[in-house]
Amino acid sequence: MNEQSHSSEETRGRLAAVGAYGLWGVLPVYWKAIEHVPAIEILAHRMAWSLVFTVILLSVRSQWEWLKEIRANPRRFLTFVASACILGVNWFTYIFAVNSGHIVEASLGYFINPLFSVVLGVVFLHERLRKLQWIAVTIALIGVAYLTYHYGNIPWIALTLALTFGLYGLLRKTAPLTSLPGLSLEMMFLVVPAVVFLIYLELQGRGHFGHDTLPTEILLIFTGVATALPLLLFAYGAKRIRLATIGILQYIAPTLQFLIGVFIYNEIFTTARFIGFCFIWVALGLYTTEGFMYRRRRSVPPPLK
Repeated sequence: MNEQSHSSEETRGRLAAVGAYGLWGVLPVYWKAIEHVPAIEILAHRMAWSLVFTVILLSVRSQWEWLKEIRANPRRFLTFVASACILGVNWFTYIFAVNSGHIVEASLGYFINPLFSVVLGVVFLHERLRKLQWIAVTIALIGVAYLTYHYGNIPWIALTLALTFGLYGLLRKTAPLTSLPGLSLEMMFLVVPAVVFLIYLELQGRGHFGHDTLPTEILLIFTGVATALPLLLFAYGAKRIRLATIGILQYIAPTLQFLIGVFIYNEIFTTARFIGFCFIWVALGLYTTEGFMYRRRRSVPPPLK
């Protein structure tokens, strides 16, 4: 691949990654548009329609060879059962947070997620943190402790989102499948309880699909697209840009969520909450800068002796 072609590939990858994080960032607007539907019902539709959408994509691509790999090694299926359950908790928490007026707290969860993932790497993968990384994690913990002290309760939405997304990333890091087949397999597991629950709602006369406005029903169907599209863009971009670039771009999503919560949906953002967030932002700035400097030092060849 010549230099011009490589530059073009990198540009497309960067645009795809920005598109993925941008879509994740504006997702609160999507959930707010159907906030009159209970979060658990939205979650069930998201699972069901995500499977429909991913199956269509896999069929168009004729990308089914991964099923043989799973059948040949059933133990790998257990990894995706675990990741599917964690993903379901993450999705429900996020939808509930958005539609109950806690978008800012949800954004906090995704701000601290990179630092939380570092801690998971230490605990489960026996990775070692450098000095400045420890300082960044400590500052973030101080920020969370400050928010907890000021509000008198633990910011459980933020911590649940950080915990579940961090664990999900940890499981998928060691999983054998790429983004689209992996999501499809997860949805194959989750679709059974989702459909059973939707049928139960219908029998109880409490279901919204088929009994609500046409825009609501269309939005429920397209929850599958809203789920899979940013994942596909991210998978495309991640293969074409450096990890350092992804590390910086990942803050697009929680930043957009934060701005949407404060300036569009007028969520309360007190001085105390601002101080707590400042601890998190300083920690992220230190963590990102340290990572950039470390990778830059590693890329410089040693001097000739």
